[in-house]
Amino acid sequence: MFPDFPFGPAGRVRPIAAAVIVLASAAFAQQARAVTPFVLKDIRVEGLQRTDPGAVFAALPFRVGDTYTDDKGSAALRALFATGLFKDVRIEVEGDVAIIICDERSIIASVTFVGLKEFDKDPLTKSLKDAGIGEGLPFDRALIDRAEQEIKRQYLSRSLYGAEVVTTVTPMERNRVSVTFTMTEGDAAKIKDIRIVGATTFSEGTLLDLFELTPTGWFTWYSKSDRYSRSKLNADLEKLRAYYVNRGFLEFAIESTQVTISPDKQTISIAISVKEGQPYTLTGVRLEGEYLGKENDFRAFVAMRPGQPYRGDAVTETTKRFTDLFGLYGYAFARVESRPEIDRARGQVTVVFAADPQRRVYVRRIDVAGNTRTRDEVVRREFRQLEGAWYDGGLIKLSKERVDRLGFFKDIEIETNEVPGSPDQVDLVINVTEKPTGNLLIGAGYSNAERLTFTASIKQENVFGSGNYLGIELNTSKYQRTVVVSTVDPYWTVDGISRAIDVYYRTSRPYNSLGEAYDLKTPGASVRFGVPFSEYDTVFFGIGFERTEIGTSVGIPLSYLNYRVLYGANTNSFPLTIGWARDSRDSVITPTAGRYQRVNFEYTLAGDVPYTRTNAQYQEYWGLPWRMSIGLNAEVGLGRGMRGKPFPVFKNFYGGGLGTVRAFEQGSLGVVDPTGAYIGGAKRINVNTELYFPVPGTGSDKSLRIFAFADAGNVWREDERITADSIRSSIGFGLSWISPVGPLKLSWGKPLKVQRNDRIQRFQFQIGTAF
Repeated sequence: MFPDFPFGPAGRVRPIAAAVIVLASAAFAQQARAVTPFVLKDIRVEGLQRTDPGAVFAALPFRVGDTYTDDKGSAALRALFATGLFKDVRIEVEGDVAIIICDERSIIASVTFVGLKEFDKDPLTKSLKDAGIGEGLPFDRALIDRAEQEIKRQYLSRSLYGAEVVTTVTPMERNRVSVTFTMTEGDAAKIKDIRIVGATTFSEGTLLDLFELTPTGWFTWYSKSDRYSRSKLNADLEKLRAYYVNRGFLEFAIESTQVTISPDKQTISIAISVKEGQPYTLTGVRLEGEYLGKENDFRAFVAMRPGQPYRGDAVTETTKRFTDLFGLYGYAFARVESRPEIDRARGQVTVVFAADPQRRVYVRRIDVAGNTRTRDEVVRREFRQLEGAWYDGGLIKLSKERVDRLGFFKDIEIETNEVPGSPDQVDLVINVTEKPTGNLLIGAGYSNAERLTFTASIKQENVFGSGNYLGIELNTSKYQRTVVVSTVDPYWTVDGISRAIDVYYRTSRPYNSLGEAYDLKTPGASVRFGVPFSEYDTVFFGIGFERTEIGTSVGIPLSYLNYRVLYGANTNSFPLTIGWARDSRDSVITPTAGRYQRVNFEYTLAGDVPYTRTNAQYQEYWGLPWRMSIGLNAEVGLGRGMRGKPFPVFKNFYGGGLGTVRAFEQGSLGVVDPTGAYIGGAKRINVNTELYFPVPGTGSDKSLRIFAFADAGNVWREDERITADSIRSSIGFGLSWISPVGPLKLSWGKPLKVQRNDRIQRFQFQIGTAF
């Protein structure tokens, strides 16, 4: 969005306008004083072309029948000039009649842009209108000039140093004007080189790898990291300073920064001069002040140890930990300050933490602000800090996290305000910024396994501000077609037990190498309840009804035909589900740290198809140096038939392709039916490892990454033994991109363990695959 212009609010009298009013009033003062007070018999207004006469009469401080005086005349002039509608106003008196002669300002009929590419038109138009330049507003040349200069400054912030802005004002009929901003943007200036002078301990390349700004390279067309920005440079300088301070260089300093633009304004050179100073070793940590008699508890939170290099981030982390610990004890306004005691001769430093807990407080009231749509109770029920209880920083932090996990707000801030006259009380104010929670999606996708897919959905995460979910989804592809209607009440009971209801109709076609058309139809419904057992763990219980219809089309796999003969064409089941999940990943789409765990168990309580089906998944991510990360995914599935009957073939697991073992065709692993169809299996093991590399020139952007992978796994029949020889495996590399249409993953793989009948597919791609 184009930034707001630093003008005063539209309609407010600016200093220049105020000066005009004062001068105009003074200019007419002599005439006003020459008038002997008289009773007005009539008031006439002349010179109006567009302005409603009623607007003029409304601004006058006198009416017909009032006594006209020179003071009232001066007040009338000031009021009329203050409207901003007139370039000039004067009052003439003829007998007992006051004549208001007005010279209107021109009105802006239109605002257009020519050559605008760098900025979006709509936000720019809105910003200009907020500043007083827009259709239907009075024309002010001074505002136009200031807007022109501000647009030029915004171009400079985008490295478009050769950009020019020319404003053309075209008169039109009825005292209107058309304002046209003509932009000649030119090419953005690119960073040619960045030099760091004075660095001897670390190589220049190592230090430049910290920067978001980079010289022009292969991928800077995508990342735009070669576009100079003062704010980005300042952020990079802070990273450089932190890098040194966290390695013992306590007195590191950036002495100067020079930014040079070439004469043709197309390239930029940056030179940074630094003074490293000497490294310091931490010799001790000392606590001063009042620690509530719990010094040992606080020492356990010290994030540094003697003998290690001094680390600025460890000092900051320790200060934060101490403040948070005071908050747990009810001291909301505790002050903790750190200071280094430096011994330059020996290169040693002692860090002193001085604490002043001040006073213990309790929470008098909790208010919610900024929620224009969401009901207060939706936010309040997520709070673990209670009114009337002692202030607890840990509970307040947990409350903020729970409100954030709702997904209804862009920003959440909690203010702690002292209560006037009550030093032991505070009020908490939860300031939230609402964000759209509804989603209407109509789209299409393509993959080399599913071919063309069509998706459509209507979802509302926060129906009528109640916190409830309602959604309708439609998905079509070559192999899967689904219609689902869902609703979720996260607080079905006041204790936080959730309830979810799904009604669905699914049609699936198993992968068949012969290309025959046959399908399975599964209409059904289910209800699930989520019972919270802790702040982070919820166990789900559910029961549903499913009806499975196996068609009789030509080419139906023999296993499906046998199952149809054994159970009938139509079977009913009532599956009971129990599940658990915990997610501590730092991102759902591009995780680099954290863990995800889930277990789901399905059991047919009654019906024609007795079975159990268990699926467990474990993911973990670790951050590595140089902005790399590694991810591990392990998944195990197990299905069992009951009462002497086999596991239903339409509940089988599938393997092969993206998400399981890459370089093998999608869903082709496991059992192959005599008709050539891939029917999956009742057992599945799948292990994936991915090593992520940042794309050169993208800085800290994680939306585009290169990865290397190693996969292993397979699927087996219910009565088949799992052996090491039956495991399939592959290695390869790929590209992950968070595209405008969703996560896109491309991979090229080479099978390592392969059997004669396996179907190989080295290049694969798909949108929306996590692993």
